[in-house]
Formats: sequence, C-alpha cells, structure tokens
Amino acid sequence: MNSRPAPFDELDRKIVTALMANARTSFAEIGAAIGLSSTAVKRRVDRLRETGVITGFTATVKPSALGWRTEAYVEVYCEGAAPPRRLAEVVRNHPEITAAMTVTGGADALLHVRARDVEHFEEVLERIRAEPFIRKTISVMVLSHLLPDSPEAGASHPVPEDAGHGTDSGAADVRLT
Repeated sequence: MNSRPAPFDELDRKIVTALMANARTSFAEIGAAIGLSSTAVKRRVDRLRETGVITGFTATVKPSALGWRTEAYVEVYCEGAAPPRRLAEVVRNHPEITAAMTVTGGADALLHVRARDVEHFEEVLERIRAEPFIRKTISVMVLSHLLPDSPEAGASHPVPEDAGHGTDSGAADVRLT
C-alpha cells in the first residue's frame, strides 16, 4: 500500500465544493459542471472518502424543528489540569452538547449546548457542574444567528429521545461534515 497521500487537485476541489453546496447532487450533474463523466466523479468521490477527505454526508436540520429551542455556549473552568481525554469522556455523556473543544485563554473548554428550553438548559448545566473536577462555568445564551446559513445555526446531531417534541417532515439541506 502506498503511504503517500493521494493528490488533491482542482477537480477534487470542485467536486468537494459541489457536494458541500448540496450533497444530493448527482455525479452526472457534478460531472457536467466540471467536465468529467459521472463514472470519473464517482471514482474521485470514492477515493476522497477512502482517504478521509470526505468523512460523511449528513442532513442539516433546523434545531427548533427537533425541539431544540434554547442554545448556549458554556466556558468550562477545571480544577488543576484536566486532560482533554477526561473532558471528552464527560461531554460524550451529555447528548445536549453538540460541540466541545479545548481552548486557549482562561477557560479550559468551550461547549455548545442545545436544549428544549431554559429549564432543560439549567438541568444540563447542573449535570456538567456536578463533575468533580469542574470549578466553574460561564454561560452565554444565543439570542439569534447573524449568519443563519452557517453550520452553527443548524444541527448535525439527532435530538435525544427525551428532549424532542416530534419532528417536522420538511425538506432538509444535506451537507458534508
């Protein structure tokens, strides 16, 4: 097996761009737009998936349609040096946390939390704060999205069964993640 990464050329870039705009676009449509056959586009997409450039296809869904009506970012401050591995274990236990990362600055981590309502958010926050190594949290509630088409304005994770009130069956924009 070749240990060198596969080349990523301008045609690959055009294919990825087309799929990011609409992952449901057919290989024939992409091929017609960039001057390749649908078979050649499929081969390239398969290679891009095999090499990890394309990691999957997901539906971007309006969070409120899934019952997520409250959104916040939570700065987490830990006692001592909490390893990222331990923080990752904690956030995996909270399905309401849709993104989590370690950060520079005063906080140790930043969490993106979605909840049904303020009461549900408060319950999630209490669960996070109950972790023995968490010293404090600072929360910032989202009022509105200034860039409504950004990935942060949509949801790429299903709502936990105990958090939703049903789903709408409207059209979903499919995006690459």
